[in-house]
Amino acid sequence: MFGEFAALGAAVCWTVSAVLYKGALAEVKPLPANTVRCIGTSIFLLLCLAFVGKFSVLTSMPAHVVLLACVSGLIGLGLGDTLYLFSLKILGVSRAVPITCTYPLFSLVWAVLLAGENVTLQVVFAAVAIVLGIWLLSQEGEANTSKLQKSLLVKGMVIALVTAIIWSISISMVNLAMKEVPGLDFAFAINTLRIAALAAFLLVFTPTVQRSLTFFKMKKKTLAMLLVGGIIAVGLGWFLLTLSFSYIPESQAVPISSTTPLFSTLSGIVFLREKVTAKVAIGSIIIVLGTFLIFVV
Repeated sequence: MFGEFAALGAAVCWTVSAVLYKGALAEVKPLPANTVRCIGTSIFLLLCLAFVGKFSVLTSMPAHVVLLACVSGLIGLGLGDTLYLFSLKILGVSRAVPITCTYPLFSLVWAVLLAGENVTLQVVFAAVAIVLGIWLLSQEGEANTSKLQKSLLVKGMVIALVTAIIWSISISMVNLAMKEVPGLDFAFAINTLRIAALAAFLLVFTPTVQRSLTFFKMKKKTLAMLLVGGIIAVGLGWFLLTLSFSYIPESQAVPISSTTPLFSTLSGIVFLREKVTAKVAIGSIIIVLGTFLIFVV
């Protein structure tokens, strides 16, 4: 049961981090936010490796595993998480998280397209359920919602769906890497390498795009929320999911980790005071149930 609990722990970590990110995004834009988050988290994880005397694990990994980890970080934590922050800013936690957590569905699509797996009626039913759940999440609670607000809502949903696709690719790459070097030490090292590679890239990319380093200047509270959120989400959450691949198959670990919407709906109400309608709550539950249905044998 260790693998299952590790995957579930990842879902809880991502819920907590989403609440922190949402608070920080009120003060800073998504790209600078992701840059600061990644730099701080990578420094923290590298120091942890050095402190426990496991820094040599990074250099002992095969070249192709290092490549998988780095590319996974650039795709998933770089592009994917930046889009995720955009969706959080537009949709809020209770809507953005359930939609982005459809990534197990896209993992299945890759299996069908690349491995030629058969699509059963059960899978079709699950896909329909997930689409229904997303549609429910898109419905505004207020009847007098303006056209501009609806347009922004659709934009946020599209960004959230693209995030799910990118995450599914990144997760598959991490799983391939862990098959080559299973174990606790390598799980932590791969996770550290992913965020460190991205931090190095963003340290050059973001100042070029922003044309200044002013994005480093932010309120201490905002900085704290981004750093703590990064450590919880990437340092602990992604580590737990990566570790779970050593104990249970990806087809079990990924859907368990996608139960985040159940926790995010509650956290959106309690901590962010988001208005969660019955449609949003039911949509979140349907998405999770549809995702699990895909993997029920």
